[in-house]
Amino acid sequence: MITWEDFYTVMCAMIPLYFAMFLAYGSVKWWKIFTPEQCSGINRFVATFAVPVLSFHFISHNNPYQMDSRFILADTLSKLLVLMAISLWAALSAAFASPRRRGRRLDWVITLFSVGTLPNTLVMGIPLLRAMYGDFTQSLMVQLVVLQCIIWYTLLLFLFEYRAATLLIEDQFPGAAAAAITKFEIDGDIISLDGRDPIQAESEIDADGRLRVRIRRSTSSAPGSGMSSSLGITPRRLSNVSGAEIFSVNTPARQPQPALAEQLTVRDITFGYRSASPHPSGYASSDAYSLQPTPRASNFNELEICTPVWVRSPAVAGGVKPAWEDCGGRCEQVDKDVGGEKDLSFRSTSKFVVRKEDEIEMEGETEQEMPAALVMLRLILTVVGRKLSRNPNTYSSILGLLWSLISFKWDISMPSLLKESIKIISDAGLGMAMFSLGLFMALQPRIVACGPKMAAISMAIRFLSGPTVMSAASMAVGLRGVRLHTAIVQAALPQGIVPFVFAREYGLHPDILSTGVIFGMLVSLPVTLLYYILLGL
Repeated sequence: MITWEDFYTVMCAMIPLYFAMFLAYGSVKWWKIFTPEQCSGINRFVATFAVPVLSFHFISHNNPYQMDSRFILADTLSKLLVLMAISLWAALSAAFASPRRRGRRLDWVITLFSVGTLPNTLVMGIPLLRAMYGDFTQSLMVQLVVLQCIIWYTLLLFLFEYRAATLLIEDQFPGAAAAAITKFEIDGDIISLDGRDPIQAESEIDADGRLRVRIRRSTSSAPGSGMSSSLGITPRRLSNVSGAEIFSVNTPARQPQPALAEQLTVRDITFGYRSASPHPSGYASSDAYSLQPTPRASNFNELEICTPVWVRSPAVAGGVKPAWEDCGGRCEQVDKDVGGEKDLSFRSTSKFVVRKEDEIEMEGETEQEMPAALVMLRLILTVVGRKLSRNPNTYSSILGLLWSLISFKWDISMPSLLKESIKIISDAGLGMAMFSLGLFMALQPRIVACGPKMAAISMAIRFLSGPTVMSAASMAVGLRGVRLHTAIVQAALPQGIVPFVFAREYGLHPDILSTGVIFGMLVSLPVTLLYYILLGL
């Protein structure tokens, strides 16, 4: 039975965290203390130093030789059950869908897996569960943090990169053309296929008659290219496989051009980037806690730099021609925000911009084929490895695990000078993480970005389905008592930050994940308290 003293202990652990969050919210929303650029600087500190050092601190102090195998097995089994159920649903629904719609089922597999299985264990889970069930739960939560950082976030990143690669291949090698690709060569400055940087694909046939594709940064992204001021299209080369031209995005001669919305149609450009609003938001959502994809001088305005638009390869009879010719006013508007006030609500940005007559043609398209599985695997592993190598949390998790293995094996203590240096940053980690969340909330136009219906569905998945699956998996592996209660409550924690970062970077349902982070943080405390009370009866 839960007593008032137990309830007060939980409040003492959680209210300070929410105080930091609401203090940051009021500092931006009401008191105007911080500008958006200052918010981005604070968030960069949290992403680069505070949270990675906090992760290292917890992981390095956890004994890896006393891992709770049943607790880990229950968590792993619950995630696999959710992934299998979603994949089965996607496979069955894809059997009755068109070829193009069939490929989009992966989108919902990724989103539902993120919402249902990846909670905010580090920031919310450790202090909450420690207050509810005791200090031993910190070790359990740290074990889950290690698995999340090393296994589950890597799997999630793999799925996102696979999706980005399939979109690129479908766009530039439609139909059966992609099946002939035997090798992808990726330039060293390509960190990811997420579309944040302009990239282009070049195909060639080697001496052995095998098709090779080189993925490189578009020339328009080079310094001084004028990408932000004008956009032009020049023919790259004629594909000798698909019969469709592959275009690159280049800067034309300096001359007045029609408005972007009047230039581009689905038949004009293979892989383009639309100009974004000149009004800076000052806050890069990709900074949230981790995952800086590539070093840059500044990313204060990453939401505005470039937003990817995926469109089909054109097949122009009688040779190639500039993309802005002969549109004849047939183009639909590409971006209503161009030249106007930017809507900061999170919307999926990886989408096809098509005319009505093109939609009819797409319905009759043939089955999209893909390169061999080994070819795709090499491509995905390459970009995943490059992206992980630029994530501070990757290093903090691995180094923390390595140090814990060494220190607990041979009873070696960390030098006091280094230990105190880490402690002073890690002590601020929880508060700064919640403060950063408050800044993020204040800079959003809507708390519920995805609409009430989708928000209700995502909250039901997060706070009902997740704990239900976890309780079934825990009882299946023999968890009982306090450890069972701990497993259920941690499954009801709010949405994790890293899945939202991925969703924003790859343009896949970021509004749903944003709602899960913001609104989920607000409702998670009463929800977890309710579970705590019910489980204590």
